[in-house]
Amino acid sequence: MIAKQDTVSRSRSCGILGAIGNTPLVKMERLFASVPMEFYAKLEFFNPGGSAKDRPATAMIEAALKTGKLHKGDTVVESSSGNMGIGLAQACRYYGLEFICVVDPHAQKQNLAIIRAHGGKIMMVEEAEDGDFLSARLSAVNRLVKQNRSYYWPNQYANLNNPRSHYKGTIREIDREMNGELDVLFVATSSTGTARGCRDFLREKNRHTKIVAVDAEGSILFGGKRGERKIPGLGAGVVSDLARGQQFDTVERVTDTDCVRGCRKIARLEAVLVGGSSGGIVEAVDRRRSELKGKTCAAIFHDSGQRYLDTVFNDEWVKSELGVKNPETL
Repeated sequence: MIAKQDTVSRSRSCGILGAIGNTPLVKMERLFASVPMEFYAKLEFFNPGGSAKDRPATAMIEAALKTGKLHKGDTVVESSSGNMGIGLAQACRYYGLEFICVVDPHAQKQNLAIIRAHGGKIMMVEEAEDGDFLSARLSAVNRLVKQNRSYYWPNQYANLNNPRSHYKGTIREIDREMNGELDVLFVATSSTGTARGCRDFLREKNRHTKIVAVDAEGSILFGGKRGERKIPGLGAGVVSDLARGQQFDTVERVTDTDCVRGCRKIARLEAVLVGGSSGGIVEAVDRRRSELKGKTCAAIFHDSGQRYLDTVFNDEWVKSELGVKNPETL
């Protein structure tokens, strides 16, 4: 483990939100043992809310409070597949705000339970809009905000505090621990906030690091063809304001089955449980192993596999939802 654990003093003065950041950067020595390369994983599930989304969630809420867009007792509304909802629910509870999370049937049940435990309310969108649940969720958010002018929508899909939080935190921490010597960074994409913040920091610092954006098959973020996706938090059926026009060195698309395979591989070889998007990253790295020889690589693992026990790590779910006949062989 590389990352310096320097959050104690911040935690004492800033409450639980002060513990966000400075997550471990761990060298994975077994995943790609046959390739002469170094591979590090930024374990974002060490954040108090359990994912990388804690960073932008808190940043967006604190910015709105600072500028007077939010006041104690107000209601925050956001669309989320889970992790952003949890991050916002925690930040809202801490600052005395109400929270409504608009989700769809693909949201993990455990994530919804965590949001409720933080005092958040759930609004479930049952029908896709134009074949996409994100569109339906965004329509629902817009209706709520129009009907209740006191409601505030942080809008993770357009709010610059989303990529800014990763610019100031995630990639700065990685760069510091790697002494600026990183050849390739793999980042899962959805709103593209993480990838955008990392790219902007690395460009500003004139680093030679290449960024591989890992997207889902069925996502249209980078000109892909829209299709059904079962793993939440990876890809999008709508190109958000943050994602529009964004370019990265390479885009690597992965399937839901790739995500499951990668998650199980990490668990088997490294004894680490990670979420679906991280599994996709592992498969993306594996595909590019021949060009990564002699390179130092890192990846951002957004969340923990503990929230995917009923899906990614459940053989029956993999059989019924993904059509994999022998999931135990993945």
